[in-house]
Amino acid sequence: MSELVVHNARVMTCDPDRPGLGMIDRGALAIAGDAIRWIGGDAERPRGAREIDAGGRLVTPGLIDCHTHLVYGGDRAAEFELRLSGATYEQIARAGGGIRSTVKATRAADADSLFASARNRLQPLLAEGVTGIEIKSGYGLDRETELRMLRVARRLGNELPVTVRTSFLGAHTVPPEFDGRADAYIDFLISDVLPAVSEAGLADSVDAFCETIGFTLLQTKRLFEAAAARGLAVRLHAEQLSDMKGAVLASHFKALSADHLEWLEADGVAALAAAGTVAVLLPGAYYFLRDTTPPPIAALRAAGVPMAVATDCNPGTSPMTSMLLALNMACTLWRLTPQEALAGATIHAARALGRQDDIGTLEVGKRADFALWDIARPADLSYAIGFNPCRAVVNGGVLRDPAVRLPD
Repeated sequence: MSELVVHNARVMTCDPDRPGLGMIDRGALAIAGDAIRWIGGDAERPRGAREIDAGGRLVTPGLIDCHTHLVYGGDRAAEFELRLSGATYEQIARAGGGIRSTVKATRAADADSLFASARNRLQPLLAEGVTGIEIKSGYGLDRETELRMLRVARRLGNELPVTVRTSFLGAHTVPPEFDGRADAYIDFLISDVLPAVSEAGLADSVDAFCETIGFTLLQTKRLFEAAAARGLAVRLHAEQLSDMKGAVLASHFKALSADHLEWLEADGVAALAAAGTVAVLLPGAYYFLRDTTPPPIAALRAAGVPMAVATDCNPGTSPMTSMLLALNMACTLWRLTPQEALAGATIHAARALGRQDDIGTLEVGKRADFALWDIARPADLSYAIGFNPCRAVVNGGVLRDPAVRLPD
């Protein structure tokens, strides 16, 4: 017998095997423990369990923010002012700002302060129906701080109602102690930091910033080979500032995702499609940097490349803690349809995390992660700016927030 049944709901399953993102106009779902045990029409719902009347609200899978840099010290508000006066992201980075300034602040922060600040950034995401999130390291660039960041990320998943996946992003930039010695820094990551991260079980994937101000294709390839030898999946920051062919490299390694992709060209689109790699779109950084080169949405769509949407929450280029705003930006700036945006924050985001078998859609056997929304139709999730219509969140079968608990 089911422990809990949510009924009188408009259930958007996001199941690709159902038409129209799997909408069940008058639907219900039954939960036992932390999993969905039944889903279908309201009239056929299981009886005899505790019931919650959703009052006709829309139910969707919990949103998934599949690309964030949530754990860090300090902020970069001063750089925001510099960019407003005309400085570019590359100019700031080459002058010692950018990632390096956050590295300095993060190295100086202890685990508890990193946890407290990251928790504060995570709370508004949870309030908007986020039940899954990816968190990267990459602001330590030494063994001790990279491990500390990843432990904090794991702790967030243990102490807050959210599924956390972690990515080791040691190849974010070259730290000051390796100035002019990028190859030696990659050697250090491969021989020292990656083994420690892997043996401690702190990373679910390995990421890198393959860019003119980051790492070359060859350096990235060496790191990915080391990750593959340890059984770790890879992801890549690719084609954000130039076409470095990072997406092609990522596809060679069957990467979970290639992220940013503003400068992606036809060969990269074809490679992603062939590999089944998810294109993660990050409109917050595009907006914040006032970029004018959009990702090739039409080409990705035509090639059947799954497109995820994420906040890219970070202190320098996307200090955003709203998945709903990310959805709106993806539609407004790049003309995703609202249905594409919702799929990008659910099923495709789950795939970018390698978790498509247990989260991202509402299907029997999957984890009972979902949100209830006071909106008339799914498109409304991408419509309003600064408005949060989330009324309840169920994470792992538990209705988490009593302040928004629906009447029994």
